[in-house]
Amino acid sequence: MDHFLYRNGVLHAEDVPVTEIAAAVGTPFYLYSTATLLRHFALFDEALAGTDHLVCYAMKAASNQAILRTLAQAGAGMDVVSMGEYLRARAAGVPGERIVFSGVGKTGDEIRTALQGGIRQFNVESEPEMEVLNAVALSLGKVAPITIRVNPDVDAKTHTKIATGKSENKFGIPIARARAVYAMAGAMRGLDVIGIDVHIGSQLTDLAPFEAAYTKVAELTEQLRADGHDIRRLDLGGGLGIPYERSNSAPPLPLDYGALIKRTLAHLGCEIEIEPGRLIAGNAGIMVSKVIYLKSGEGRDFLIIDGAMNDLIRPAMYDAHHDIVPVIEPAAGTEQQPYDIVGPVCESGDTFARQRDMPPLAAGDLIAFRGAGAYGAVMASEYNTRPLIPEVLVNGDQFAVIRPRPTFDEMINRDTIPEWL
Repeated sequence: MDHFLYRNGVLHAEDVPVTEIAAAVGTPFYLYSTATLLRHFALFDEALAGTDHLVCYAMKAASNQAILRTLAQAGAGMDVVSMGEYLRARAAGVPGERIVFSGVGKTGDEIRTALQGGIRQFNVESEPEMEVLNAVALSLGKVAPITIRVNPDVDAKTHTKIATGKSENKFGIPIARARAVYAMAGAMRGLDVIGIDVHIGSQLTDLAPFEAAYTKVAELTEQLRADGHDIRRLDLGGGLGIPYERSNSAPPLPLDYGALIKRTLAHLGCEIEIEPGRLIAGNAGIMVSKVIYLKSGEGRDFLIIDGAMNDLIRPAMYDAHHDIVPVIEPAAGTEQQPYDIVGPVCESGDTFARQRDMPPLAAGDLIAFRGAGAYGAVMASEYNTRPLIPEVLVNGDQFAVIRPRPTFDEMINRDTIPEWL
């Protein structure tokens, strides 16, 4: 469920007409719903009720500070994968003890910054990273809390670019080598080995891969405890998918996911961490765009809009589907027709949908891309010297621009021309 609904023939974000925001901000823009963000976070939190747990929002999905602060005030921790994300979370008011640092390529500077600023744990991905982390911690006179990410070789049955739990993926250490790597970590004075980390991929629509991975984690926990390690925290990653196509069956609910976690792992008595991102932010955001031209081609019609692949790259990068709806609700019984919906960027890849059935549209009409809250604004670029589009947050009957659209002068003046030119 989300809070983008038609009222009196106009799409609303909570209690605000999308047309009102478009008139004030201009198109294209991203639009987020506070109520949806909070509802989705609460679903995960409630799913783990009765266990010692922390829901750490995977902020790579959508990292505007207003979103982070909204979730942090509700009790969320944060999962970060770079120094920039760490500093952004801290700037949004998230305390270090609620920040988990993931990622395969942490540098010494990133590790030092997090150790000095405060960190809940590092999710270590390799032996070389573990050695650097130990050295940095010792140089600061600190002990770094760590989990080690294990790769369970489980096929998440998702898009190849977002699968992370198979043996050929770059993430984690093979679970078969885990006991030896944990022994190495246990001998390092700068590390406190507190748990196990696993994450098998994103946009999962079936619980079976989670169950396979978590069963292996449970077995490993018992083995590591027998080896003398005090395994007291299990970081289970994220990955639960969202229904991008509303006509398809819905992915599993957070409540069912929580029940699976309890069934496979609760007997271990560990604190549970999960790191959802897409399911919290995805349906909490839309991208609003305007039709520039209707162009008739050979055997097809094109809707050329002012949003482009640099604003929402998922269709071009992943062949991803987004439901696209008119902001003005069509009359009941309106006959639909197929359009190719494309942007103005000079690439054929700048195509959002092919032969998508839509009600008749004309220049100036507004459309909304549903499910655009995750991996939308964060993956945007200034390709073709197109400004990053604004982000807007709605809360009830209020809205605020939480990232403004830069001017062309601001963009161009970031360049520095050498004195010899």
